[in-house]
Amino acid sequence: MKDVAREYLTTLQYGEIELRGEFLWGYNYTFLTSIHHDGVTWPAVYKPTRGEQPLWDFPRASLARREVAAYLVSENLGWELVPPTVFRSDAPLGGGSLQLFIEHDPEYHYFTFNLDELQRLRATCLFDILINNADRKGSHILINPDGHIWLIDHGLCFHAEDKLRTVIWDFVGEAIPDDLIYDLERFIVQTNPPDGHSSDISLALKQQISNDEFETLVDRAHRLVDSRHFPAPDATRRSYPWPQI
Repeated sequence: MKDVAREYLTTLQYGEIELRGEFLWGYNYTFLTSIHHDGVTWPAVYKPTRGEQPLWDFPRASLARREVAAYLVSENLGWELVPPTVFRSDAPLGGGSLQLFIEHDPEYHYFTFNLDELQRLRATCLFDILINNADRKGSHILINPDGHIWLIDHGLCFHAEDKLRTVIWDFVGEAIPDDLIYDLERFIVQTNPPDGHSSDISLALKQQISNDEFETLVDRAHRLVDSRHFPAPDATRRSYPWPQI
């Protein structure tokens, strides 16, 4: 899987981008593209920074970078939840995120998953808590034909203030599985090495999100490890996205 991911990343980072069409259901400009590189072509989703609608609570022109940051965190944890994603400054409509397109059935999502599939979402739930996902809709959780769970649409993540809004509250009060706790502990060490030097992952993340957002990301990891349980929604504010699909 790692070798395949590297091949995807190389194609996304260096391939020729061909615009194929626009997705029309979102607030921000989003395009389907074909990426050609070294005789290989892959479909990808392109989100140009210039097509982002201004938001009162997120810095202007920052959403594409957050898409990349989500991929970096997912890969560092070893969970392989976010499709390979890069930032391309030389894209046709200006700089933006470029993410491998995942073939999927749009009618097959969180609200249509069976009980066994819902039970596979603990890492997804924990990931959203960690990155402070403010918009985890049911349709942002995909299962491809091979049965792999993929997560998309991470532009509204990593805010320094608590913004968690998700449809996944299935595991409230449950103990976080030990293997996921171990991954979080490893993430904490890798983002703050004992020798005090900046690590590759910390440097990479700080290119995508602010220092404050990076520090609160690591702080959330500490709090999850300390509590060892899935939290409940905050009763003082809205904890579900709208719409939920």
